[in-house]
Order: sequence, then C-alpha cells, then structure tokens
Amino acid sequence: MDYNAQDKQIHIVNLAVCASLQAFEEYSSRSLNCRRDVIAAIRVKLRPYLQEIAEREYAETCMGNVRDKIIKLVLALDKTPGVEDLLSEVVTGDHGMTLHEQAPYGVVLAIYPATNPCATMINNVISMLAAGNSVISIPNPRCMETSQFLTEKINEAIEEACGIQNLVVTLPESRNDLLTEIINHPDVALVVATGGRKMMSHVLCSPKRVIAGGPANPVAIVDETADLAKAAKDISDGASFDNNIMCISEKCIVAVESIVPAFVKQLEENGVYYIDNETEMLQLTKTVLNHDMKMVRKMEGKSAMDILEEAGIHPNRPVRLVVVRTFAKHPLVLEECLMPVVPLVAVADFEEALETALFTEQGYRHTAMVHSQCIDRLSKAAKIMNTTVFIKNGSSLAGIGLNGEEMASFTIANVTGEGITTARDFACKRSCTLTSGFSLR
Repeated sequence: MDYNAQDKQIHIVNLAVCASLQAFEEYSSRSLNCRRDVIAAIRVKLRPYLQEIAEREYAETCMGNVRDKIIKLVLALDKTPGVEDLLSEVVTGDHGMTLHEQAPYGVVLAIYPATNPCATMINNVISMLAAGNSVISIPNPRCMETSQFLTEKINEAIEEACGIQNLVVTLPESRNDLLTEIINHPDVALVVATGGRKMMSHVLCSPKRVIAGGPANPVAIVDETADLAKAAKDISDGASFDNNIMCISEKCIVAVESIVPAFVKQLEENGVYYIDNETEMLQLTKTVLNHDMKMVRKMEGKSAMDILEEAGIHPNRPVRLVVVRTFAKHPLVLEECLMPVVPLVAVADFEEALETALFTEQGYRHTAMVHSQCIDRLSKAAKIMNTTVFIKNGSSLAGIGLNGEEMASFTIANVTGEGITTARDFACKRSCTLTSGFSLR
C-alpha cells in the first residue's frame, strides 16, 4: 500500500471513530427514557421503507428473495428487545448495598454478513443503542449501498428523536486493511462480528472485547416416533426460507431409515424435489460444487428452481427445496450450503442419528433440531448436541423468534459463547457499593 492510500485509510477511520465517540459522549449524558424514545423512533421511521430496503438488498446481493427478506426485517424491527432487556440487581446486608447494572461499552464496531446485512444491522443497532453505545457499522461489500441507505434512515430517526448526529456511522468502504485499522483504534471498545471462518479469524486476533457469531452447519434429526407431516413442513419451511442463506436454517437431515419413504412423501407434499438416483445426484453436484468440492459461490442464495434448471433437472411442478439422499461424509453434508439444497442421511436408529448429527454439525455448536415424540430422546439430544440454539419439534425459524417465543437475534454468538445476543450482551456489568447506612431489616 502506498503512503497516500494509507493516509486516506487512517483519515477515514479517524473521522468515523471521532464522530462516533462524540455522539456517544452526548448520548451517555441522556436519560434511559431518551434511549426508549430513540428506539421507538427507529421502529416508526423504518417501517414504511422495509419493502424498499428488501428490494435494494436483493438487487445488490442477488441472494434470497424479497418476500422473506421483508419478513426478516419486520422480525428484527418488532422483536428485538430494547432497554427492557437491561436488568439491575441489588444485594443488601449488614454492611451496606451493592447495585449491579449494565453500562455501555462506548463505541461499538459491528460487522455484518452478506446473507442478512440489513436485518442484522437493524437488530444490532436497536440492541446496541438500548445498551447506551454508539455504533460504527461495517457492511458486507455486497450490500454497501443499501446499508448506507439504511444508516441514513436510522440517523434521521435518531436526530428527530433526540437531536444527536452520527450515533450510527457506516464506513464508505469495506476492506480487510480498513477493518484492521478500525479494530485496533484505541477508542473502539467492543467488536461484534457476524460472518464466516475468515472473518472470525480476523476479529478474534483483536485485543478488544469480541462478540462473534461464526459459521454453522445446522442439522435436523427425525426419528421413527416423529410427527412426520409436521417435521416435513417445519424442515421445508426453515430450509427454503430466503433460499436457505440464514446460518440458523436446516443444512442437513439425519433420519431413521425405517421412516424415510413416508417422510420423503411428506416432504414432497411440502414443495420438495427429492433426488435419490445417481444421474441427478451427479448433475446437482456438478452444479453446486466446484472442482475442489467447495460450494459454488454464484449459486448461493439462488432458488431451488434456478438451481435445478442450471443442473438440467426439470421437475413437473414448482419446488422450493431440493433434498438429496447421500452419506455423512459427502461435501454437501460437511460444507455449509447457503442454498435450498439439503442432504438427507439415513441411519439405523436414534443413537446412530445422534452420533451422525454430532459429526455433521462439526463442533460449531450453533444450531440443531430434533423431531421426536420421545421426551428422553429430546432431552438427550439437547444435552449431547450442546448447541447455542436447540429446537424441539419445530422449524429452525423458531430459534430467532419467527413463529416462536424467542426474541429476535441475528448475531448468534456461538464462537464466543454469548448465544442469542440482545442489549445486555452489548453492555458491561458494573457494580456500585454503598458500605453503610442502607438497611431496613
């Protein structure tokens, strides 16, 4: 890098951090009610633009579909908790009182993925502002313009609510050297990253506090006691949603052999094209895997119909998901497949299913699903899989609050252990002790 380019890089970073720090200092002097007002204003401001944001995101990323992106945006806007997520604790005794509360970190750096750039931004921004921080956003290069547009609307809402400018800042570029520079900036207090292996490797080298949501390979177990009709619908809904680009969505099915024929029939009734012959398997593999058995990037986020057409396979009906019979060590099983193509591995019994699921999940500890009517098996699977998100007899979508009771989170911090992230995760715990004079007992 020449000196002029390096100077420009440093200048961009310093401008962003300086603006964000100034905004944080002003924001930190305001009340908790001010935070409530800001979040409420963001929810009101963004709602009329959700269709436009979804369309812009799809046009830029060429992944997923507009309909499901709108659903994700609504979910992030409506089900991300605000300041109510910040809990206080008080301990009293003969020697006084200690108050435990969550305090802001300060300037937070948030890195977003190409798969869910706008929903993740809305979700993170609401949580981080609720915690009292200012935010510097680094969008994925594939969604830069839409992210800038979203940032503008968020800041308009904030200024209208409290008059503070630059409480949310988005960098004009997204490069590794720029990222390194801003991560190492002394005024950045917290780094929050949602992305793949390379991104995690990058941010985890930082000396700063890091919250990281990394790669995943979610697996769904279906045993012989499962409600097959419900399991088929749940899996089809989750794995086809936004063309399976969400990290939480079903990427593999492990089913007990005895129920496979009946289960496949139910899958087909839910818009699934099932492949179990060598010819179509080879056609599909050549389409979605390259010569080194890695996923073909240009196929990520494409629809099931587009993928089948590219493979030269022509179903006689519309389909939303492809399920292909294969074995546990196949690349389709072991590689995170960000497209509506899901391998099915048949096993002898539940014990083998659990062992296989543990293998295919590959230790990411991200998400797993089990469909069974046996309570003991559900409990055993939850304990052994030990994933950040575990869903019993439901779609993966329930894990982020869609048609479920979970709150919305698009940064599922499996790498650093926070799990489903909300405002309390973006605040640091502080204690304040009064040594005497406060007891009514």
